[in-house]
Amino acid sequence: MATARITDYTDLDLSFARHPVTGDVAKLVGPAAVGRSIKNLVMTNFYERPFRPSVGSGATRLLFENVTPMTASLLEQMIGQVIDNFEPRASVIAIQALASPDLNGYTVKLVFSIVNRPDPFAVTLFLQRVR
Repeated sequence: MATARITDYTDLDLSFARHPVTGDVAKLVGPAAVGRSIKNLVMTNFYERPFRPSVGSGATRLLFENVTPMTASLLEQMIGQVIDNFEPRASVIAIQALASPDLNGYTVKLVFSIVNRPDPFAVTLFLQRVR
């Protein structure tokens, strides 16, 4: 049975930049692809994807609550749960949501490892509600 390599993980670059040689849409490869997938899962609401209503984190719903440490803790739990449920390529090492009351949002630092690769990777997101 063949095992997947880290370079086998690919995703489209959502900036839709052109590849300099082929002229096609550029691809994200390896850890960048997995990180992009995690960001997409975190920002997805329930019932947003057709025929897959359970995919989503519900994190955007919490952004309309008061900015408190309790809400930050709930945000950490929701993000961890969506990654465990829908991103089999990543294993969460640590999640830290820091409340920024002056900016009405949260800085989320996520450290994860990719399956079959021991070194950790980090993704930092700033989540705030859209007005």
